[in-house]
Amino acid sequence: MHTNDTHAHLDTVAKRVTAIKEVRAEKPDALLLDAGDVFSGTLYFNEFKGQADLEFMNLVGYDLMTFGNHEFDLGASPEGHEALADFVKNADFPFVSSNVDFSKDMNMKALTNKRIPLKAKDSNIYPAVIKRVNHEKVGFIGLTTEETADIASPENVQFKNYIESAQKAVKDLERRGVNKIVAITHLGYDDNPEYDNDLTLAKHVDGIDVIVGGHSHTQLNAPVVIKEDEKGKVKDSTVIVQAYQYGDFLGTLDVEFNRKGQVINQSGKLIEVKTKTDDPEAAKLLQKYSSKIAELKNTPTGGETAKALENPRSDNGGPSVRSNETELGNLITDGMLNKAKEVNPNVSFALQNGGGIRAPIDAGPITYGDVLTTLPFGNTLATMKLTGAEIKTALEHSVSQSPKESGGFLHVSGMKFTYDSTKAAGSRVLTMEVKNADDSYTAIDTAKEYVIATNAFTAKGGDGYTVFKTAYEQGRVTDLGLSDWENLRDYVAKLKTVAPKVEGRIVDVAKK
Repeated sequence: MHTNDTHAHLDTVAKRVTAIKEVRAEKPDALLLDAGDVFSGTLYFNEFKGQADLEFMNLVGYDLMTFGNHEFDLGASPEGHEALADFVKNADFPFVSSNVDFSKDMNMKALTNKRIPLKAKDSNIYPAVIKRVNHEKVGFIGLTTEETADIASPENVQFKNYIESAQKAVKDLERRGVNKIVAITHLGYDDNPEYDNDLTLAKHVDGIDVIVGGHSHTQLNAPVVIKEDEKGKVKDSTVIVQAYQYGDFLGTLDVEFNRKGQVINQSGKLIEVKTKTDDPEAAKLLQKYSSKIAELKNTPTGGETAKALENPRSDNGGPSVRSNETELGNLITDGMLNKAKEVNPNVSFALQNGGGIRAPIDAGPITYGDVLTTLPFGNTLATMKLTGAEIKTALEHSVSQSPKESGGFLHVSGMKFTYDSTKAAGSRVLTMEVKNADDSYTAIDTAKEYVIATNAFTAKGGDGYTVFKTAYEQGRVTDLGLSDWENLRDYVAKLKTVAPKVEGRIVDVAKK
């Protein structure tokens, strides 16, 4: 059984427990694996920092987990990775991580082991793990995307090349007589190959029989079997599975091997969790957490919207928070600009990465819960000095994947720009204009310096913004220490009536 990218979505966890127990009733030896990103995404995480999720994982008996990128979201906080360390320490299962180096992190290094044990201990991190399943030795390795360095806050935690790390871990297991190997990965099924993904892993690393994946939130209703290597030559089969997101599904997989450890048969499916009834014990346990969350959710901000502010997703050119201007993106950036100007009146405009906007806001009174769910990462507001040329470089990166989605797609306030998605990446931005006090616009001067506002994650180079990272390293960034959700809360309270519009701030001329 497998889950991935649950992102602290616990409202249906009692149904997930039922689904797991039903599978175990039929197959008592079935393992339960998680491919990462338990952290971040809802008020449960904001309030309990993963401990609520962990109580249910312990209750139902997870066997192994690897780390997702969001497990490293809190690294830049004053406490660093303390919450992640507590998560590992309190887990009634071990963790497998073959390409993550925790040795320089004060919170995590004592929890890591360099050797593969005869029996893995709970609350420990190993480069590989061996378990007995149906009287057979099965090896497990764990891989986390190297992109974590750009899209989270790992700080002193480092990520090694996934292909090389996997090859080493596989060889170490094979030397111990293991010929059935499962990779639990947080790479993405078909994610950006410039970083890493499961399809590439399956083709390049011999010896991996099963990949239990996460990160790309892919709904693989049936397993995908890779039978060719990177050169197109026939190879031993590698079975890939992934179970979408938010605990909506419990993935199941049965694999049959021959004596050589080769996959000769497999079957798998996704069980839709919402079709199950609540497990009574889990439902009762959830109440102690959900009651606290309900109090927080229901606290009004003072703002109200007459219509729902959607947060669409589409990777085929349709409306998406990660490829289009949206009402919600405009509201958030307007709030950032408003707050930044209170501190520094010279701020000209604000930028917000689409990947940081996580949920829509329903029509009606806007509550703390709405705001926290929309902006769950607690990023702080920062100001940055950039030249117009650097701003163009940033906007080029923003739309480089268009019309496909990119978490780094920037929403804007106090400016507008046009681009052509049919042109080569890096040469797409056509016009850039900054908004004046009288609501008129002036072309951005590539030689002039501007003060902009964004979140600290982006300001430090998150989502691959090397131009911002350079500015940060040169001391051109000031972290204002104001949390993003609090900024939005204050802004909607100030507006009272919230009615943002899509108004041509970001225009792809290819779609005209």
